[in-house]
Order: sequence, then structure tokens, then C-alpha cells
Amino acid sequence: MNHFYVWHIRRIKQLLIIIIAAFAAASFFYIQRAVPLPVFLTDSGPKAISKGETKAGEVALTFDISWGDEKAVPILNALKANGIKNATFFLSASWAERHPDTVERMVKDGHQIGSMGYAYKNYTNLEDNEIKKDILRAQTAFKKLGVKNVHLLRPPTGQFNKKVLTIAQQYHYSVVHYSVNSQDWTNPGPDKIIENVNSHIKGGDIVLLHASDSATQTEEALPAIIHNLKQKGLKNVTVGDLIANTDVKSSEVK
Repeated sequence: MNHFYVWHIRRIKQLLIIIIAAFAAASFFYIQRAVPLPVFLTDSGPKAISKGETKAGEVALTFDISWGDEKAVPILNALKANGIKNATFFLSASWAERHPDTVERMVKDGHQIGSMGYAYKNYTNLEDNEIKKDILRAQTAFKKLGVKNVHLLRPPTGQFNKKVLTIAQQYHYSVVHYSVNSQDWTNPGPDKIIENVNSHIKGGDIVLLHASDSATQTEEALPAIIHNLKQKGLKNVTVGDLIANTDVKSSEVK
């Protein structure tokens, strides 16, 4: 009888451990999949903008490119075919240098160019002077390519902190995050990419998409995403236009 009692207690402990582990795992994945909230420093300090004015009925489709030779042009073709002339492309300047014709096409088609720095390194792991050098090197590269008014910065890898925000402000850049994540870089299937965007998007949203070669299904998902915007009465604009004269809420960046 005593052996049964001890065994029973052990089984209960094992079950509790399994339940706790399952809950922890579920919580982790929920946090990872959560839609990012607007991130700001202070009302008067440097900001990272992830959302525009909700009531305006405007959204911004944004595309990150850091490497690859094959996907950028098809993305541009898909945007043109579906009537989008004002997306925002955040480019690693090292990629832009290797693809001047594609960058020229982006500008000619009416799209806005933002910077992702030069070497695509995580700025939060760099010293201040290294961040400054990377931003300035990218700035020089864009000028040589004839791209004017590059004043938006999406930090490489999407990670930033107070230091990055402060340095960006020193060089007159607005740091741009996002409020809707398509997860297209994971290649979950065009239908899932469409769902990730269409089920969340509303006025003021900045949508994260990719045009690097790692995102193989974005082109196929774009027509349905753009069609949904039109059905909802949402207008795509550049990030610059979306955030111009926009009142935003603020919270501290840790």
C-alpha cells in the first residue's frame, strides 16, 4: 500500500511537470507570434515608428532586401500589375550597390527608398562608432546611386534600443518598425502569408514583407493582399506619407 502511495505521488509530480512545461512552451510561441506594438522612446525624444494614424484609412506596404538577385524585380512587377506605385523598400546599401538598375527601377516606379544600413549587422551588438560608420557608409552609397531623401531607417535584423534610436536621430533618420508581420520569410505558403496580413491589417498599419531571395512566396501572395486593401477601402501610401504629421502614443524603450 505504501509503495502504491509513493508511486501515485510521483505520477502526480510528473504530470504537473508536463503541464507546466506545456504551458511555458505555449506562452513562448504566443509571444513570438504576437503582433508588435508601436515602440517609442518619449514624446520629445527619438522615436521608432511602427504605426501611423488609424483613422486615416492609409497603410504602408514595406519590403526589406538584404541579399539575392531573383526576387526583387518580380515583386516590382507584381506591384505594378496591381496598381501599387508607392511601396517602401528598405535596402541594405551593399545590396543596392550591386543592383543599381533595380534601385533605379524602384525610384522610377514611384516607390520610396529607406535604409537598412550597409553591412546588415545587428546594431544592438555594435559600438556607437561602428553604428555611425555603417549608417554613413550606406548614406554615401545611396547618394552615389542618385537616390535622394533617404531619411527612413529600419535597423538591420529589425533590432534596436535607445542607443540606436539616439544615433539615428543624430543623423536625421526616423527609425521604422512595423505593426503587421507577414512572416513571408518563413515561406509558410502564399495562403498563410495572405492570412497573416489580411486578418490583421487596418488603417495606420505598416506591413513587413520581404523581397530578398529567401522569401520565395511573397510575389504570389501580393495580388490577394492588395485586393483585400481595396475591398476594405484602405489606401497604400509610402511610410513617409503615412507618418507625416501623425500624432503617436509613446512608451519607454527598455
